Amino acid sequence: MLVMGYMSGTSLDGVDVALLETDGERIAAFGPGAMTAYSAAERDALEKATRDALAWNGYGARPHSFALAAEVIEAAHLRAGEQVIARAGRRPDLVGFHGQTLLHRPERRLSVQIGDPQVLADALGVSVVAQMRQDDLLAGGQGAPLVPAYHAALAERLGLAGPIAFLNLGGVANLTWIGADGSLVAFDTGPGNGLIDQVVQARGAGRYDEGGRIAAAGAVDAAVLAMLLEHEHFRGSGPKSLDRYDFPLEWAGARSLEDAAATLTAFTAEAVRASLRLLPAAPKVWIVCGGGSHNPTLMQALRARLGDCRTADEVGLRGDYVEAEAMAFLAARSLRGLPLTYPGTTGVGRPLTGGAIWRPDAALAGVV
Repeated sequence: MLVMGYMSGTSLDGVDVALLETDGERIAAFGPGAMTAYSAAERDALEKATRDALAWNGYGARPHSFALAAEVIEAAHLRAGEQVIARAGRRPDLVGFHGQTLLHRPERRLSVQIGDPQVLADALGVSVVAQMRQDDLLAGGQGAPLVPAYHAALAERLGLAGPIAFLNLGGVANLTWIGADGSLVAFDTGPGNGLIDQVVQARGAGRYDEGGRIAAAGAVDAAVLAMLLEHEHFRGSGPKSLDRYDFPLEWAGARSLEDAAATLTAFTAEAVRASLRLLPAAPKVWIVCGGGSHNPTLMQALRARLGDCRTADEVGLRGDYVEAEAMAFLAARSLRGLPLTYPGTTGVGRPLTGGAIWRPDAALAGVV
């Protein structure tokens, strides 16, 4: 069936949409994909809701900004989805909707994604699968990462024998290790682009370190890097997940922008290298996707530490749309009652299905 998947990451740059022909087990074909940027006003609303979520931290009444930000998410997703549907020339059979994560506290079984699936279902006239991490959280899992089942399908399509790893560099970085026998291990390795973006934005130098040029002009502060690597996330073992705001940035104000960016770039790469001790065997090849795959300075840092790192685009995939495709793939799995998460990926006790379905109101379908 033709499934449309959405992803809006914590970088808040826009909505990724991708169409996928899949049964939730294999990938038959890739349909059109597109990224629709948020306007400045939309981004402001999302940033305010994110700040409010950190202050709220799950206690008491939800801030009013959540509802306003949800309206932004719904409108932007509808706008983006209709564009891709027009390019495809047909409506999908199903939609996978992740929503916008404002807060992730898995130790309290709390993960907040905003956006109403019913609004999308009614406007698109298509059933929507959403809340795909909630069952995992309630069962004691981390609720993240969600993408490993799709990474395994991509590896099968590419004919890549394990052990290999997929590394997604979004606001937070996460990896999926796929063994020769198809076994899966996954977890958040640490920061992705999020901390670098925050520092660049705070200095008025743009939305992100374009081309890694700012970091390339700086020097790594070894003492700060060592301090960052002492974070509790890097202790112990087992599946684990993060919020992009879990790491301190107070130290950055006393450094030049270039040195802060260089240090944070090294931190992302070192955190991935530190993850090697948690893997059953070193990957033969790393496939890197997400926004960080377009940062040559970060890619160089990863290759220096990990060896064979190839961008998803270099192996024939669509690196910018892997997570949106994954939401489509997981929606199909959810519809069929197939597992979305596993003990090795989220720490849940057994392979677990997840997600709920919102069906369109026939009287409202097609009305945006």
